[in-house]
Amino acid sequence: MANRIAVTGSPGVGKTTLVQKVTSSLNCRVGGVLARDKKYKDRRIGFELLDLATGATGMLADETGNGPQLGKFRVRLDDLEKIGAKAVENALACDLIVVDEVGPMELSSPKFVIAVEKAIASPKPMLVVLHEWSNHRLAKKIRTSFQVITVTPDNRDSLVTEIAKKLQAKK
Repeated sequence: MANRIAVTGSPGVGKTTLVQKVTSSLNCRVGGVLARDKKYKDRRIGFELLDLATGATGMLADETGNGPQLGKFRVRLDDLEKIGAKAVENALACDLIVVDEVGPMELSSPKFVIAVEKAIASPKPMLVVLHEWSNHRLAKKIRTSFQVITVTPDNRDSLVTEIAKKLQAKK
């Protein structure tokens, strides 16, 4: 089976940045979805989705949406499904599938969950950001079938090379 790596850790530790550095260091077709902070004047106003293969963007969550509420943010289910879930499904045609993140916001969409389940069922290598406390069945499945690496301020830089090597070794 292909190499499967999940990174987890505290909020703000650099999981998404790590994934970006790993994927940019690889010489392969990367597909999937990345979630990035959306800021205005140094204040987080939401989370943006990026389809890694096409560059399409949308909002995962912000303060003005009308979807499920998590903290001060509301999930934008329409964008999560049209951009996030679609990006994961389309990544099946790529060499590496990236899913950032499998967490409460993303797990509020059954279509997103199904897309990630299809990716896991494929033989493709995967790099996943996993919410550290989720007890959702999909998070549990990832914890038991992927190599889970906890990102810390002390190891986040050295993990780029380590994870890239592991993913390249299984191509």
